[in-house]
Formats: sequence, structure tokens, C-alpha cells
Amino acid sequence: MGELRKVVSKALETQKLLVENQRLREALQDRGPTGRLIGRGPALLKVLQLINQVGPLKSTVLLSGESGVGKELIAEAIHRQSPRKSKPLVKLNCGALPEGLIESELFGHEKGAFTGAIQQRKGRFELADGGTIFLDEISEMPPATQVKLLRVLQEGEFERVGGAHTLKADVRVIAATNRNLEEDVASGRFRKDLFYRLNVIHMIIPPLRDRQEDIPLLALHFLDKFCLENDRSAMGFSPEAMRALKNYAWPGNVRELQNVVERAVALCTGNMVNFEDLPDEMRRHSPEDDKIILPVGSSMEEIERQAIVQTLKKTGGDKELTARLLGIGLATLYRRLKEMEPKAVAAEET
Repeated sequence: MGELRKVVSKALETQKLLVENQRLREALQDRGPTGRLIGRGPALLKVLQLINQVGPLKSTVLLSGESGVGKELIAEAIHRQSPRKSKPLVKLNCGALPEGLIESELFGHEKGAFTGAIQQRKGRFELADGGTIFLDEISEMPPATQVKLLRVLQEGEFERVGGAHTLKADVRVIAATNRNLEEDVASGRFRKDLFYRLNVIHMIIPPLRDRQEDIPLLALHFLDKFCLENDRSAMGFSPEAMRALKNYAWPGNVRELQNVVERAVALCTGNMVNFEDLPDEMRRHSPEDDKIILPVGSSMEEIERQAIVQTLKKTGGDKELTARLLGIGLATLYRRLKEMEPKAVAAEET
């Protein structure tokens, strides 16, 4: 009788899973004008509402959020909601180019402007005329180029590298960063006047750990995508695998989830992604790992110390992510770590 109950329970669970997968797939079919932005939780819905509000405007938008949260997708959605949607959306990653090339990429260059400039070349601002330019990792832009970008934002004018003629371009700028630009302004890494010009509308994109309701939808979207790309029949997730996906902290955000699902499709031998098909770090993870347990009566100093130490451990030593999780500035985190150093050394000596 016990064995029969197990078989019946397993069959009911499988049927429930099939129904849930079908329900999620139906939800994926109805995503509206935002297209690739997938989710239905309150955190994402707030972002989608803001996209609808700011899309029709001409104002500059600054997108902030951790790496992998989908800032480029947000920029695309804003462009699609704007009167400029029939014009180009031109993208540039400011952190992917050496300092000597970024100015040429943005503003173009004349023939003979520098070694290798064998012909005139239009820059991204010329190519985006009438449309939108998306400047990712804006915090990595060199100071000299920041000055020239400020002029474009203020007057809509620029010159090609090596050129003498002033050019004009009607371009809406959407910038993105995974850093705290206010701290970069305070440290002198980023111009204050440029920050204010970019920060007209500031959108903070939530990390995946704050969008737990969206994980099943995203996971199934990526599953269908990679099954199609690899010519595999439709697959699903076992209840254990889905629980693991929902309980994981996702330090790499949506990009990490996409990689995990792609790996599962590549390695899974059946038509169901099981718990065993997930990476080791996810299978080792437990919701209990996210808790810090301290004795009653612990001092505030010890509570703060444990919060910093355990969060650093959780993020693999990523100080920027640790500061964001703790809700403090990066400079504050460095100061606290410096204050903790003598006590850490004393503890090791005892």
C-alpha cells in the first residue's frame, strides 16, 4: 500500500508540473510591447510602468543595476515605446573599448586623423540621428570624453576626431551603469555636471533575487529557447529543480540563469531537467545559507561584523555586490573592513 501511495503521489506531482508548465507557457505568449522583458512580479511591473511613462519623452535616462539584470533590454523597451522607434537604436559599451578609440566610436573621425584612419568614418551619434543611443558602462568613459559627451547633451553638437566642422545630431541618450555614480562623482572618477545631465530620469533595475516570482517564467523561456536552438523536443523542470532555481541567490542575475538553463539543456539526457542536472553550487545551496544566526545579546558591533563577513562570503568577495546587498556605500564598506582588520588579526593570534 505504501508503494502504491508513492506511485500515485509521483503521478499527481508530474501532472501538476505539466499543468504549471503549460500555464507558464501561455503567460509567455502574452508579453505585450515590452517583448523580451519577461516577468509578472511587482518589482518588474513597476519597471514596466515606468518604461511606459518615460518612453514617449525626450529626457535622458540613467539605468542603474547589477551586471546581468537586463539594462540593455530596458533600453530597447524604452526606445520601442518612444516616437523615435522607427529610427535607429545605436549601442556602445564604453567599457569594451580602449581610451584612444572611444571618442572615434562616438563622434567619428576624418581621414588621416590618426594612424590607421584611411577614410572618413561616421560615429555612433551620427548613426543614431533621430533615434536613441545606448551607452552601457558609462562609468568607464574616460574624463576627456566625458567633457565632449556633456557638450552633446547640452547643445547637440560635436566634431569628428581630426575634423573642423561642427556637426549636429538629434539623439536621445540612455546610459547604464552597474556602479554607484554618486560615489564616482565624490571620488572624482566621474564629472558631476555630466552626472546631473544623465540623471534626469533614474531607473533602478531590480536584481533577480528580488524577482523570485519571475524565475519560473524566465527559466521556462530560456528552456524553450535552447531546446529550439539545439533541435530538442520540449522539456520541463522537475519540482526539485524549480525549487532550487527559486531558492538560489543569483549573484549573476538573469544572465546567470540563462547560462544555467543552457547548460542543463546541453547535459540533460531526458525530457525533464532534474535537480541533478543543475550546477554543483546550486545543488549545494540551501535557503539556510542566506541566514546569519547570532546568540541573543550579541553586540551591534558583532552583528555588523558578521553581516559583512557572511555577505562577503556569499558574494565570493565581490565588494560592490556586498555593499549593495547590505544597503551601504562602497566607501563605507571599505572603511568598516579597515576598522575590522586589527580584530581579525588578534582573533587569528589567539
